[in-house]
Amino acid sequence: MAKLSTTAWVAHELGLAASFGGVLFGKLALNPNLDVVQSKADRGKLLNTAWNRYNVVNAVSLGTAIVTWLAGRGAIRGDLIDEDTRNLVLIKDALLATAAGTGLASMLSGLSLSRQAPDGATPIDSGTTPAPEMSEEAARLLRRVNVLGNVNVAVLGSIVAVSTILSMKAGESTRWAAISRLLP
Repeated sequence: MAKLSTTAWVAHELGLAASFGGVLFGKLALNPNLDVVQSKADRGKLLNTAWNRYNVVNAVSLGTAIVTWLAGRGAIRGDLIDEDTRNLVLIKDALLATAAGTGLASMLSGLSLSRQAPDGATPIDSGTTPAPEMSEEAARLLRRVNVLGNVNVAVLGSIVAVSTILSMKAGESTRWAAISRLLP
């Protein structure tokens, strides 16, 4: 078994898992449950602190997935297996670029949101609902972060799905099995 290729593949999968899982957790568990905190300013502080801290993990995770994909990309063009696989490789390229773009835009918008009040204490009703006392700029940033986050989690899930299909196609290909033996 090729140790370098295997290590890169594991890092790629862990990067996707950490990125997808973190964003999904935030969207489904953190954001909608901030109402357990009484103060709207404290809700904003908790939301901004948690997301800005996870953004580092998310950036490293997605960056790892992208770098490992690009490193192996020459060897897995897809046309070595069949035309459908080649198309899936191109789809994954586009999805990774989209994930990077939406993730970066969401992170930057989140940082801007946290700067709308001292210590990130922007008053919010929930992680998805602006408080009436929020500035229009802060409310706009919260809406933007939520839309970008929804797109990002859908794109990350799609990458995981395409990666799984590609892995299955590679496993079925005798041609790919022969070529993969030459990988480091």
